[in-house]
Amino acid sequence: MGITRNKQSAIASTPATDARAGRGDLDAVLGFHLRLAHGAVYRHFAETFSELELTQKQVSVLWLVSDWPGLSQTTLSHQLQMDRATTTEIVNRLAARGLLRRATMAGDRRKLALHLLPAGTRVLARARKAVRTHETWLKDRFSSAEVEMLIALLERIHG
Repeated sequence: MGITRNKQSAIASTPATDARAGRGDLDAVLGFHLRLAHGAVYRHFAETFSELELTQKQVSVLWLVSDWPGLSQTTLSHQLQMDRATTTEIVNRLAARGLLRRATMAGDRRKLALHLLPAGTRVLARARKAVRTHETWLKDRFSSAEVEMLIALLERIHG
């Protein structure tokens, strides 16, 4: 006949005693856990960066352009593993905000070199501080050895 009324109330009144209850075989799916982890990290990132009005990809673009002034848009796209259209859209948005500029490359006028503008340097300084806060939140969940291992394991997937 199924679950008795007493068992039903006990189940209904147990507030997620085990957050995994009801997920069954899904708990053995690595991709599921990666999605949940990504969601948690992304939510914290969004909260940490809300006042800067920057996405993760935009911060990455500013960071690389700062580290490599004159970086070509094509190389940037490869470094961040983004398609050309996505890279162009991000660069367009950052340029419209006055954070970076494009210039033709001296050796190849078909390529665009990227440079931070003073406003981009200031925003990136604030973003780097927010990244440190975000990274502390994330890394505090692991030992130093576990962080190194996690990075190495994730590189196997995306590398």
